[in-house]
Amino acid sequence: MTIEHSELMTALSSLNCRTNFTIKKITEYMLPELKEPIYLHGADKDCQLVIRPAYEVFLADLSELKGVKHKEGYFHNNEMTRFPKRVQKSLNGIHYGLAFKFSDKEAVKRFINRLITIING
Repeated sequence: MTIEHSELMTALSSLNCRTNFTIKKITEYMLPELKEPIYLHGADKDCQLVIRPAYEVFLADLSELKGVKHKEGYFHNNEMTRFPKRVQKSLNGIHYGLAFKFSDKEAVKRFINRLITIING
């Protein structure tokens, strides 16, 4: 079972992640104390967090956390404007990142804390 959209939003707020905007099914968050964007995509029971593709080198580390599941491949969306683009089907490219699903709020907390640790070195 995966966490619902509202629960994920509550978990991010409790971790002091701040929202910048919501467009369609994408909400941009900034990690606490950092200028590092993450994106929440989806609604209801179908939601996921998306991080920069640069963190792909830490994929095994993040995926081994209890309750965290990486979705295969890259997630693409034009609204993730702080992420790099890659050419897939369009000539101009589309923003992309690594998507993760979570079983509960504790898994979200473990994931965000590990990500902050990775960023801070």
